[in-house]
Amino acid sequence: MKKSYLSLHIAVLLAGLTGVFGKLITLNEGLLVWYRVLFSFLFLLCILKLFGISANIPARKKWDIGKVGMLLTIHWVLFYASIKYSNISIGVVCFCLTSFFTSVFEPLINKRKHALSELLLSMLTLLGIALIFHFDSSYQVGITLGVVSSVFSALYTIYNERLVKLYDTRLINYYQMLGGTIGLGIFIPVYLHFFPVDSLIPGWKNTLYLLALALFCTVGLYILFAEALKKIPAFTVNLSFNLEPVYSIILAFLFFNEGKEVNFSFYIGLFLVMTSVVLQTRFSMKK
Repeated sequence: MKKSYLSLHIAVLLAGLTGVFGKLITLNEGLLVWYRVLFSFLFLLCILKLFGISANIPARKKWDIGKVGMLLTIHWVLFYASIKYSNISIGVVCFCLTSFFTSVFEPLINKRKHALSELLLSMLTLLGIALIFHFDSSYQVGITLGVVSSVFSALYTIYNERLVKLYDTRLINYYQMLGGTIGLGIFIPVYLHFFPVDSLIPGWKNTLYLLALALFCTVGLYILFAEALKKIPAFTVNLSFNLEPVYSIILAFLFFNEGKEVNFSFYIGLFLVMTSVVLQTRFSMKK
């Protein structure tokens, strides 16, 4: 169990860097995510070949894994759109709502009763987010995109929890990235029609950022994420990812000077978010 928690928090640390890459990469969110899943798929293909892991599973299972990968891909598109329409801090703190939506959807999907403790801890997270931003009207679009993004993140985690009990985590991520590459690739022409760009090919700096994002913050992160899900409940995993804003916000303050509007309520809200993570981790470990 300790190894699973270590894997989880290393994954959270890597997740904290994803928002920074979203700001550094100048591509629009659609192209950014498509290159991310494409490069991740290629890295995972090399990993499967290197470790001699067979990718030969029934077509129906490939389809099932690929569909879950599309949930993750949609989450990423909305997450990076949230950052680009507001800032890193808005995007990553809205991501904390994943635990709230997990506490609502997971019992419905898995046909069990709602846990009062999960709902109460999620409400603590909601209160923290409200205190941090007061739902500033100038960031309305970014906040809305961030909230919808967290819905897809919650659904991804719930369905991914089932998959990790059946298949090798590297194989799961391989087909999820493949599903995201194909699925988003089909919609990219329509997406670019409404959100046109000057160039489809990233420059050398964007390419370096995308490769780092794919290797460390996608392949590495989601293998660790899937390993954690083998022993730790989906709700606890998602709530622990509420620590992601701590890392992302610190980096945003340091490199993008986003700390100008921070006030005392910001720190109270961040404290509430962190408290919800600590409490749920303790409850989970006692169980």
